[in-house]
Amino acid sequence: MSTLYIVATPIGNLEDISMRALRILGEVDFILCEDTRVTAKLLSHYSVKTPTISYHQHSSEKKQTRILNLLKDGKSLALVSDAGTPGISDPGGKLVQAVIEKFDTSVRVESVPGPSAVTAALSISGIPTDKYVFMGFPPHKKGRQTFIQRIADSIYPVVVYESKHRIIKFLEELQTLNKNIEKHNNDVETRFIASSCYQLFFIL
Repeated sequence: MSTLYIVATPIGNLEDISMRALRILGEVDFILCEDTRVTAKLLSHYSVKTPTISYHQHSSEKKQTRILNLLKDGKSLALVSDAGTPGISDPGGKLVQAVIEKFDTSVRVESVPGPSAVTAALSISGIPTDKYVFMGFPPHKKGRQTFIQRIADSIYPVVVYESKHRIIKFLEELQTLNKNIEKHNNDVETRFIASSCYQLFFIL
């Protein structure tokens, strides 16, 4: 049975990869990469010679069809992102959905767990993490203010991904919203909820 492996890769330190992940990357027929140049550094470091195929958010329908045909032909593939676990705010989820819809149980989809930016940040946050909200990347334009308002309205800590190129702007928008809430509402609990959105987010 051909298999699509969802393989987590290091989010900073190349040593943060499991022995199982390295074995799978070496055994599959092809590795699907968000950026082949980034993945090449990891593969070179561990002397993995498996051929790579580019697959990312801008990949065409034709590229996805090619990947599905490889699985149909009995090939096993590993999907990796540039860092962390594929499918989490990542186009890999669309591929997994397509595989499940097309092949049902005739092609296996298997997780090879490992590094995840969400859990890495939560683990060192120092705040209660029995419940949290993960909201992924903020919209650039349409829906951005609604997105930020939902952070302020959350009663749980919020995890947000943001680019290093936009993080300052995002922080300033959060700060402005927080000041407006404090100005128009003297409710202590509401002020706490608004400020709690600063407790946890990180840069990729």
